[in-house]
Amino acid sequence: MASDTKEIRVNETYLRTLERRVDDLQTLIEVSTIISSTLDFNKLISLVMDKAKNVMNAEACSILLYNKQTNKLEFAYAISKETATANVLSTPFTLDMGQGVAGWVAQTLQTVIIEDVTTDERFFEETDRFSGFTTKSLIAVALVGRGGLIGVAEILNPRDKHCFCQYDEELFSSLCRQITIAIENAMFYHESLEMEKVRQELEIASVLQKSFLPDTSVFRRGAVEVRAVNIPAEQVGGDIYDFIEPVGGKVGIFVGDVSGKGVSAAMYMAKIISDFRYNARLEDSPDVVLGNLNAALLKGPLGMFVTAVYLIIDVSTGAVNISNGGHPPFLLARDNKITVIDPPGGPPLGIIAAKYPLTSMTLNRGDRLLLITDGVFDTKNRLGQRLGFDALVAALNRTDNAPYAQGLIDYVVDYVNKFAEGTRTRVDDLTLVELRYC
Repeated sequence: MASDTKEIRVNETYLRTLERRVDDLQTLIEVSTIISSTLDFNKLISLVMDKAKNVMNAEACSILLYNKQTNKLEFAYAISKETATANVLSTPFTLDMGQGVAGWVAQTLQTVIIEDVTTDERFFEETDRFSGFTTKSLIAVALVGRGGLIGVAEILNPRDKHCFCQYDEELFSSLCRQITIAIENAMFYHESLEMEKVRQELEIASVLQKSFLPDTSVFRRGAVEVRAVNIPAEQVGGDIYDFIEPVGGKVGIFVGDVSGKGVSAAMYMAKIISDFRYNARLEDSPDVVLGNLNAALLKGPLGMFVTAVYLIIDVSTGAVNISNGGHPPFLLARDNKITVIDPPGGPPLGIIAAKYPLTSMTLNRGDRLLLITDGVFDTKNRLGQRLGFDALVAALNRTDNAPYAQGLIDYVVDYVNKFAEGTRTRVDDLTLVELRYC
């Protein structure tokens, strides 16, 4: 009986092609494993691009990352058979969108394979002159993640043939999809770490800032009652206030607005408060205290300053001495009417050497003073319109007596909140200090 078995012969070239594709598939699996092994960006890219260079049997490969702020491509990583070339390509070097092959790929988001770069007008020869590397053939693939363009990956000069082929393009594109995932994961991890670091710093700064403020927001001595409200625009604000008794029978009130935010501003507040309290114990004249405080702050960090007002009131007579350093005017409430008090003053503290004028006034029984920071009247509504100082004064001068019945601070805070209703965040911190002479 004749056998039905037939001999099947396979072309040797076909077998080698299958073997290579199996090896390439194995490499793609290995790359997936690498992606899961680390979230360190530099280590991750080094491992993945080394695999890509080897599987493509290429002389060099590189990654250019897209900088959204500058709208440019920046060389982030390069591997070459020549270490010097890789080092050069890893130094700061940028391409504009549309410039060179990589710029064209970034702009169009199209993969490109170029058999001979000398015949392609998109090739940017300056890159080779910069690196000392000679590019002959290349494949460039856009790295596009969930958030849009991440960068461009390039593979240069195959070692075993004249130029790359269509299969090489498909393989490198598959690798680049995994490279994109790797970069995106590493970037997300890095951003998460940075956000956590910022959150921790803000928590520290918030604790520091709160420790600078008085233990209680209400202060009473004799006929004087002081109440304060501090509402930071963010977790850490730039406003400070303090109550102090420089000498017996007198109460000092200090309000300031520090430039900047965050940990640096919080540390600057620490210096301001400690220097203020030290000087306020030595001198009972506000102009001298501000002058000494300014001199101390001039020795501090450049670019940091504080606007401030400091007043001292005699709890028995109602006599008030005031000195101002670049701070907004304050308000006098007398006989149900608001009057703007804008005494002559000096510049904000910490900028230049200066003297601070002294202004005196006397409060009657029932009078109130309202000291505020500019965040109160700089508040914006959902249309982006600013409240303004004059509008605030007009609101307080209502004829229905509401500001006085409710209390100046409570009325102003409610008024500002209603004005800003519908906005996502505050523009600036709100600090209000109300002094009543009963």
